[in-house]
Amino acid sequence: MKKFSHRTFLFLLLLLTMACSRTPGGRLVLDHGWRFMPDDNLSYADPSLSDTSWKEISPLQVWDAQGYADLDGYAWYRVRFHLPSSLKEHAYFKDSLVIYLGKIDDRDQTFLNGQPLGQNGITWAACDSFPDSIPDEGETWNKERKYRIPVDDPRIRWDAENVLAVRVYDRGGLGGMYGPEPYVAMRDVGDYLAIDLTRSPFEITNRKHYKKVIFLTNRSREENFSGILDISVTNQESGRVIYSETTEMTVPAGQEKGYTIAYTDLDQSNCLLRCVFRPEHSDNEIVAETGVPYILTPPPPPTPRINGPRVYGCRPGHPFLYRVPVTGDRPVRVAAEGLPEGLSIDPATGIITGKVNKAGDYPVRLIASNDKGSDTARFLIRAGDLLALTPPMGWNSWNVWGLSVDAEKVKAAADAFIKTGLADHGWSYINIDDGWEAPQRLPDGSITGNEKFPDFRDLSGYIHAKGLKLGIYSSPGPLTCGGYLGSYRHEHQDARTWAGWGIDYLKYDWCSYSRIAPNPTLEEMKKPYRLMREALDAVDRDIVYSLCQYGMGRVWEWGAEVGGNLWRTTGDITDTWQSMSGIGFRQAVTSPFASPGHWNDPDMLVVGWVGWGPNIRPTRLTPDEQYTHISLWCLLSAPLLLGCDLTRLDDFTLSLLTNDEVLALNQDELGKQARKVYAENDIQYWVKPLADGSWAAGIFNLSKEQRKVVVAFSDLGLEKGNYRLRDLWRQEDMGTFQESFTAIVPSHGVKLVRIRKTN
Repeated sequence: MKKFSHRTFLFLLLLLTMACSRTPGGRLVLDHGWRFMPDDNLSYADPSLSDTSWKEISPLQVWDAQGYADLDGYAWYRVRFHLPSSLKEHAYFKDSLVIYLGKIDDRDQTFLNGQPLGQNGITWAACDSFPDSIPDEGETWNKERKYRIPVDDPRIRWDAENVLAVRVYDRGGLGGMYGPEPYVAMRDVGDYLAIDLTRSPFEITNRKHYKKVIFLTNRSREENFSGILDISVTNQESGRVIYSETTEMTVPAGQEKGYTIAYTDLDQSNCLLRCVFRPEHSDNEIVAETGVPYILTPPPPPTPRINGPRVYGCRPGHPFLYRVPVTGDRPVRVAAEGLPEGLSIDPATGIITGKVNKAGDYPVRLIASNDKGSDTARFLIRAGDLLALTPPMGWNSWNVWGLSVDAEKVKAAADAFIKTGLADHGWSYINIDDGWEAPQRLPDGSITGNEKFPDFRDLSGYIHAKGLKLGIYSSPGPLTCGGYLGSYRHEHQDARTWAGWGIDYLKYDWCSYSRIAPNPTLEEMKKPYRLMREALDAVDRDIVYSLCQYGMGRVWEWGAEVGGNLWRTTGDITDTWQSMSGIGFRQAVTSPFASPGHWNDPDMLVVGWVGWGPNIRPTRLTPDEQYTHISLWCLLSAPLLLGCDLTRLDDFTLSLLTNDEVLALNQDELGKQARKVYAENDIQYWVKPLADGSWAAGIFNLSKEQRKVVVAFSDLGLEKGNYRLRDLWRQEDMGTFQESFTAIVPSHGVKLVRIRKTN
């Protein structure tokens, strides 16, 4: 490649404009100007290297979302920026420069002007080979990369062009840099003082009274920081300030302070909480913002309402278990007319049990009644080969408890399904992820639970008595991802064991099967999943089969072939906008492969209290991002598996999970996945056909600003005519429209509508 000889001053100014932006406090934001090479060569760290032929890339999204979906292994990022010495004049501390690169998946090394700077966010150490020689400190992909170097370090070029080069190794799944936005700045108060708006969720009383604790934490061991804290709550649609307060505050070294705000919002409007700390003796402000939860879902009426799917699959001769989801004032009695021979219903609980003796379709009429009224619904029991005729809805332990899961936490989740009413809206699976397995098999080769799970038959009986179902986890390899026993060479034996325990769902995670097939061909990818399918088919129990292998080999094209009921299409999700949106809005390619009994799985839901155990916290998704999350997963006909602490559900999170008109999109019996039909200027339209001939449409705003969108029906793929629209989150009719309708969509938010042609 050609080397640079010199650059003109004008070109330096142009690069500065392209590569970074200067914030009022003196921070250089490196949010654009990055270039990318999907290759590996240490010469790419050389600042004189010409990278003009490299592709442009954003550091705010994984490379999979930017045209490199099949890239695993090595790649390089480079960015050029001008570093003015005036930065030192505005800083509280004048001794060090900070370079922040956000998060990078999985491992990385960073070079400044050709010299090593750091790796995985830690001080540089010589490596004989990369990445294996870097100590595995757990989830390095989820750690922020932040480096601090003295201002007189020879690697820094003050008042000149600097080059950052980042070498990335991705082991599979999502890869590369993915935000927050990188920057270069002097060491300042903000490197020690943080405003935390996520630790304590909003408390909402009577849907209008708000209370929240704001935490300020000082991580410095020596410095006390004093300043002014400005707090405001602003309606994002009207601009009206609902709450405002200014206070002086000092946060001592090594301590934190909590500050409580309380206010009333009668409109339940879309608001932004903004906190700004202005420290003494520094021009740099510390800013934190978060959306304020606002509840759109109306409370269910006191009269009975039958929810859930209108079709249910089972296999003849196997145990049958289904709890009819019904809301309404208790007690509610449930009847079922036309049940096939072998099934019966408990009218007090609405739980249908027994066995369907013969294959076939059995139309059933469900009836629910209380002293306020009654409701009826058609319900088809299809006894045949397919399970999961609608996407599974339930809970999985991983995103909240990780390897710290135990039987009592699982029972608590089942209890919460009943206590919170989630089961009345169709949530039914209680799934144990990794961490249940004993360290050794029994003498006969049988797998068993560890000390945290002493009796699986007792646990399944506890859950089945509530009309709920129990799921479990394993790997086709010798070990699971957490290092517990997998099912390798024990597939049929484990399937028989699980069936004997009363298991209803299996998540089968690739994990250590890479040792068996380190560079798998497509047939080798299919082999372990086909083998477990055969084992499940041989047992006398219905077990929904979830393939978890992160989308390798375009699994959506062959997951049904090997007998999967659902299959992961992506790496693990985290509770950030970059992760959730990067995964969700890349699912268009999978749409043709979804059908009843066969579902694309973009991973679990990250709302509520999460954290991968044992320490948990509220999700980092804003309220509007959570509305987008649930709306998009429902449009995608994705499995809905909660990954939160169900014992700590607040009113807002519960409202997200109990909107029956939204959930009905996910459970629609036609089984079609939404298609992306429009994408322009950070606005996307996704449309899903429904069994009754109507359509659901999600109008998504991926930008950082609220947008007013005129939606043409032609852009939704609909013909000319009159259309009646319903706002599904508000459960309100919007009226009848011709040609188009207008929607105001919040930043990272959604307008979710049902569309029905009237002529």
